[in-house]
Formats: sequence, structure tokens, C-alpha cells
Amino acid sequence: MSAREQDFGARLAFDRGAPGRRGVDVPRFEGVPHALPDASLLRTSLRLPELSQPELVRYYTALSDRNYGVDSGTYPLGSCTMKYNPKLNEAVAALSGFAEAHPLSSPLDVQGTLETLFELQAALAQITGMAGVGLAPAAGAHGELAGILMIKRALEDRGELERRRRVLVPDSAHGTNPATAAMAGFTVTQIPSAPDGSMDHEVLERELDDTVAALMVTEPNTLGLWERDIDEVAAKVHAAGAYVYGDGANLNAILGQVRFGDLGFDVVHLNLHKSFSTPHGGGGPGAGPVCCSAELLPYLPAPVVVNGGEVYLLERPERSIGQMQQFHGNVGVLLRAYTYIRSLGLEGLREISTNAALNANYLWALVRDAYDLPYGGPVLHEVVFSGARQRREHDVRTYDIAKRLIDYGFHPPTVYFPLIVDEALMIEPTESESRESVEALAAALVAIAEEAARGDEALHDAPVTAPIGRLDETAAARRPILRWAPREA
Repeated sequence: MSAREQDFGARLAFDRGAPGRRGVDVPRFEGVPHALPDASLLRTSLRLPELSQPELVRYYTALSDRNYGVDSGTYPLGSCTMKYNPKLNEAVAALSGFAEAHPLSSPLDVQGTLETLFELQAALAQITGMAGVGLAPAAGAHGELAGILMIKRALEDRGELERRRRVLVPDSAHGTNPATAAMAGFTVTQIPSAPDGSMDHEVLERELDDTVAALMVTEPNTLGLWERDIDEVAAKVHAAGAYVYGDGANLNAILGQVRFGDLGFDVVHLNLHKSFSTPHGGGGPGAGPVCCSAELLPYLPAPVVVNGGEVYLLERPERSIGQMQQFHGNVGVLLRAYTYIRSLGLEGLREISTNAALNANYLWALVRDAYDLPYGGPVLHEVVFSGARQRREHDVRTYDIAKRLIDYGFHPPTVYFPLIVDEALMIEPTESESRESVEALAAALVAIAEEAARGDEALHDAPVTAPIGRLDETAAARRPILRWAPREA
């Protein structure tokens, strides 16, 4: 048996143990016996692993060692902001008064939770410069949908919805932006990027007319660059009678430095699980509060927390778009964000954005000679390189580079996004990485570029040191093996 077949990540629990092994000894049943179900209901084809307790514990412990997270090392996913999450925030969210509260409890029985959420609403409004905040959306894209539905309801009340059916979206936007606009029933018009990485202002002005409902813009954008003259852009959009929607997923780049409301944004969503600390990945958990101007306050999703004088209450705004999920939002995520904000204070939040920009620009300076940089620099929180030179000169693709990083001990960055960058490598070291870890990541990227120049075949086979090597992704998609079967003799 090869070393890879012996590895815990390669051999499933089904392939281990032996019949009759048990993890625990169950005491003899002393209750009233009952007849078993009819034998025809038994699933004789179902085989379950039979392991002793030490075997089972060692198996799952070994599997956990194969998992890579921010507690394991640098996790430089661009846009996704996979940074270290302080354990204090976990402890606060786990306090019994919070964790054991039932969502259907009377407001009088959960005043502590409601007061905390009320203070979080106020803090996020102050941070973003907006008039009010709704905490109900469960994730960033959910918050986007809430914001666009708020704009839609406002246009309906203005009697302009039938005419204003277009949403303008830059081509560097997060993919959820055009998808959200389309889900809300709008037609999407793409605004191309100019050579400096900002949206093309001439095209934007040509497209602005009385059919436009909103401009959706990520600030800073997905190239890690500031959208040029965004306050002037907002003024032009408002002059055309439309709204400015802000994707706040990259808030960690500007925390404490500039506020969306001061720039003219009408509504913006935040990814609390990114900017304000919740371990995420694999689909959740998340929280996507939506922050808005005074004009859009009546349309916030329900419920919002209000101060009723003597008690805190959950209320439905006058023209609310309704509930976005069953209850009041992902409270555990909201509590972590509240703890993070209160722990750091304003100066600490400013330091987040300062460190995020410093780390990204340090990486840019260390790596820029090894890879193409289509939109130059300096950058804010992330930098987008291109592997086009490696593909063109050495037949090495971004995919190969990303897989090779695993052999150097790093989680790969985001690849092939944004779509406007050929062979994109989108890297965000985040504010929580040390100088040494940024330097180590940069050294690995430079070393891989040198391997490509030498024609090192390991690049096409990478990862070569991981428990599972490079998969045939086409076969996995078209002919997946979805159930276990015993090995053939």
C-alpha cells in the first residue's frame, strides 16, 4: 500500500476497523420491551463503519489536521477577507444569556440581546455615515437583495418603477451585484473599466437617463483600487433621479477613514463576517446588514430594534420590504461584530484599514516584478496580479500557480476573478497578517514564478506534497462518485 493510500485523508472510515468493534459499552436495557419493526423494513445493504473509540478519535483528529483555516496559517483569498478572528468574540457570543435565548421569546425576556443589537445598529450607522441600519439579512448577497428591493419599493412609491428598469453595474463588480439586480427584476447594463481601473465615466454619463434605477458600485472595487471621484459620480446619478447602491464587502480597506454616507451613497450592505470577525467559509454563517439614507429608512427589512423608552422592541418599518428570513438575523454573528467594534474602538478600527492597506501594498512591492500587474498600483486592501506572462512564455497557468502554493504551505488566493483580468491572481493578505507572513507568501509567489521560468514540471502536477493530489475536475463534475462502495479485491 502506498503512502498516500495509508494516509488518513485517503482511506475513509468505511475502509477501517472490523466487524464487532464498538466505541462504547451500552448498559443492558431495563425498560419495557417493544416489538421490532417488520423485518422487511431493514436495510441490509447499508454498511456502517465499525471502529473502536481510539480508532474513531484518531481518525477524526487526523482528518482535522488536513483542514486549513486562518488558525493554521495565511489564508490570502482576495475579496473574501479570510482574516484572524479573536477568540474573545466567540466567548461573548457563547454566553448563555445570548446563546440560549429563543427567537420567539417575548422582547421583555431578551432585553439584553435587544439592547446589544440596538447599539450595534447605531455603531454601524456611525461607521458608515448612514441614517439607519437593518440587521435582518443573513449574508452579503442577502443584504444586496434587501438594498435593491428597498430601492425598488421607493421607486414604486415615486411612481417611476415602470420607467426605471435598468441597474448600472461596473464590469469589475462582485458577481452577486448583477445577479441581485436581475433577481429583483431589473435589466443590468455593464459599465466598462477605464485604464486606471475605475469605471469609465464617459460611458456612465452616456448611460444615465430616466430609465436608470440605480448604480451598484463596490468601493473600493475588486481590483483593490479606489473608484475615482465617487462623490461626483454619486451627484450625477442623483441628478438623473437614480440611487447609488454600495457594495460594502471591502469595508476593511476604509474603516475609520471615509464613510459611504458622506460620499453620497443611498444604501450599502456590509459583510459583518468579513469586516467584523466571524469565522466563515463553506456557506456560512454570515450577516449582511443593510444601511441606508433617511429617505430609505421606511423601507428597511423587518424587524429593526427600536428604543421604546423603557424597553427595546422589534418593529416593522412603515413601508418595509418585509422579512428576509424567519427571525431577527444571525444573532451570533451580530454579537461577534458588536464585541469586535467595542473591543477596538474608533482608533482600532482606523488601524484595521491602515494595516490592510500596508500589507497589500507591501505584497505588491515584493511581487510586482514576478507577475504582470494590469492595473498598476498602489492599492488599498488587495492586489490583483496576472499569470498571463507565465502562461504565454512558459505554458504555466494561474491554476498551476495556485495549486503549487499548497506545496509551499499556503492556501491559494482567489483565481480567475475579477473576470476583466486575464489569468487573475487576487490576493488579500488582510490586516491581521504579520510582516513575516506577508514576506513568506511573497517569497513563495516569487519562487513559483522562477520555477515556471525554469520549466519545472512540478508546477503541472502540483500539489505534490498534499494528501490528495490534483483532481480531474472535469470528471468530478461529470462523473461524480456520490456513494461509498467496497474496494474490489
